[in-house]
Amino acid sequence: MKKLWLVLLILVFHSSGYSWGFYAHKLINRQAINLLPAELQAFYTTYADVVSERAVMPDKRRSLVKNEGPRHYIDLDRYPSDKRCCLPRKWVEAVLLYSTDSLYANGVVPWHSISVYNQLVVAFTKRDRDQILKISADLGHYISDAHVPLHSTENYDGQLTNQKGIHSLWESRLPELYASKYNFFIGKASYLDSPPETLWQIVQGSFVAVDSVLKFEKDLTSKMKDIKYEPNPSNPSRTIVSEPFAKAYNDTLNGQVERRMRASIQQVANFWYSAWLDAGQPKLEMLRKETLTPTQLEAAEQEYNDWLTRTYEAEADSCMKPIFKRKK
Repeated sequence: MKKLWLVLLILVFHSSGYSWGFYAHKLINRQAINLLPAELQAFYTTYADVVSERAVMPDKRRSLVKNEGPRHYIDLDRYPSDKRCCLPRKWVEAVLLYSTDSLYANGVVPWHSISVYNQLVVAFTKRDRDQILKISADLGHYISDAHVPLHSTENYDGQLTNQKGIHSLWESRLPELYASKYNFFIGKASYLDSPPETLWQIVQGSFVAVDSVLKFEKDLTSKMKDIKYEPNPSNPSRTIVSEPFAKAYNDTLNGQVERRMRASIQQVANFWYSAWLDAGQPKLEMLRKETLTPTQLEAAEQEYNDWLTRTYEAEADSCMKPIFKRKK
């Protein structure tokens, strides 16, 4: 029964259109490994399958872990227009202005991502292989989500403009159809002088793209509504966006999805690399010689989920008080 429940859970999330979609999230984490310097790349390459497969865990636990959902987005348009560019970068200051409940109601991806980043630095410092892998995979997921335009708006699935379904079209259907043609030859990872500021630049860049994401889809629908959908090959009783419509939308976006995927890959690598440097560049060679066991994975999973389900105040402490000194 437990196995059946897990299978059903995976199917539900796969069809819900959360985040980049399982395929894209796995691809982003795997591609990010290629941007790392040799020593760090050797470690991640050894566990490339783990980091890739676990990229979807934050979506799988959305209904299982308290407050998980809001950690994937931020609805910038729910804040006054003159405040969106300068929301507090520090969680405790944001709480003082808006309250914890209000912040979570609007999404907390930039703040939570920094909290996870701090946890990754700690895991590197302790040379805790299982936690490094788990948190790296999660951080890659949240960083990637921050790059999705529809994760920055209240109209996240076009439900406010009669465009329901656009969420999965942009971040699942298009990557699944065209990612194999995208150019993922990207530069090397760079150290981030300010991870919090980088997160805010990412979400603000996503928000700028919202208008075009919605407008282009609406314009194409008015022209191609008769051929917008086709039977789903894996489930003929349901429909999916047709390939002709998806191609027209992808062409009209003029490489937008590819650019956001490339940016996601670059920043995931940057955040992993920066966390390693902030931890003092610990040697990881010996960690590569062991094999992950199901028991070890389960124990690490439970430990990490315990952290995720702590109170708001505990997360604020983690976000605001990293127990390391940043590299100058």
